[in-house]
Amino acid sequence: MRVLVIEDEPRLNRQLEVALAEAGYAVDVAYDGEEGHYLGDTEPYDVVILDLGLPKMDGLSVLEQWRRDGRKMPVLILTARDRWSDKVAGIDAGADDYVAKPFHIEEVLARVRALVRRAKGHASSELECGPVRLDTKSARVTYNGNPVKLTSHEFRLLSYLMHNEGRVISRTELVEHLYDQHFDRDSNTIEVFIGRLRKKLPGGLIKTMRGLGYVMAAPESTESDDAKAAKKDG
Repeated sequence: MRVLVIEDEPRLNRQLEVALAEAGYAVDVAYDGEEGHYLGDTEPYDVVILDLGLPKMDGLSVLEQWRRDGRKMPVLILTARDRWSDKVAGIDAGADDYVAKPFHIEEVLARVRALVRRAKGHASSELECGPVRLDTKSARVTYNGNPVKLTSHEFRLLSYLMHNEGRVISRTELVEHLYDQHFDRDSNTIEVFIGRLRKKLPGGLIKTMRGLGYVMAAPESTESDDAKAAKKDG
């Protein structure tokens, strides 16, 4: 999952960047509204953390412009604790949630996880695909109840596939959502990590759709309608 942090206070920006990266997200950062608006307008993000009090272009204007332009990514706004009017204005402008300053980083992480879940149609912090379980809160993965050790990149890839279970995802989409803006997009690391995941999570859960991309689904849900009908008739 890829997150954009737009916060002009360098120390807080860095704290958010580090915490999100440690939690398994690919993170881009901006320090003013103009840069943040540009990134959100040109790059695909799963969540944006947006401070309202930004230089060059205030956060509310950034958000309103995104929504006018049809940008639908979930947005978590950061507001001053005593400015309740900012919270109302932010929600009315299209924000999905808010956190009041000062805040605990864990609260931001929890709200980010919730926004990702809701955007992908999941109600629980635990994702399930056949024998695989992924806990987005603890970043713990099990296969048939046994813990699976993954690298940060492997976990990020698996998380994106499981959040989008049953949907064919192109290599381009994976690169755009798993890596920050400085990643070498000509790299073949996606194929490498897919291969590693298949070794650690056997059973044909991750399938290659030639010319289209990859899809993760429990084996029984990947059968064609004809195959299911044939089994039933047999």
